[in-house]
Amino acid sequence: MSNAIENFEKLLAAGQDSALLRFGLGVAYQKAGDVDRAVEHLARAVEMDSGYSAAWKAYGKALAEAGRAAEAMDAYRRGIAAAETRGDIQAAREMSVFLKRLQKARESGNP
Repeated sequence: MSNAIENFEKLLAAGQDSALLRFGLGVAYQKAGDVDRAVEHLARAVEMDSGYSAAWKAYGKALAEAGRAAEAMDAYRRGIAAAETRGDIQAAREMSVFLKRLQKARESGNP
C-alpha cells in the first residue's frame, strides 16, 4: 500500500470524511491499480458533492477501467452536466471526449 493511501485511510478512519478525501483516496487506488476500490471511493465522492467535476471524471475513468462501460458513460454524462453548471469547460470537454470514445467502442462491438 502506498504512503498516500495509508495517509488517506488514516484520515478516513479518524472521521475526516469528505468528497475531497474520497477523491484523493480513489485516485490513489486507481494509480495503484485497484480499480474496484477506486470506484468505491470515487462513487462516495460524487455522492457527497454531485458538482465535483474532477471526481466525476476520475469516477468515469475508473468505471471504464473496471469494464463497466454503461456506468462509465452515465458518470461522464452526469460529470459533463456538473462541469457545465460550474463553468468548468475544460473538464466538460475532456469528459465529452472520453464519453465519445466509449460510445464508439460500444458501436464497434467492443464493450
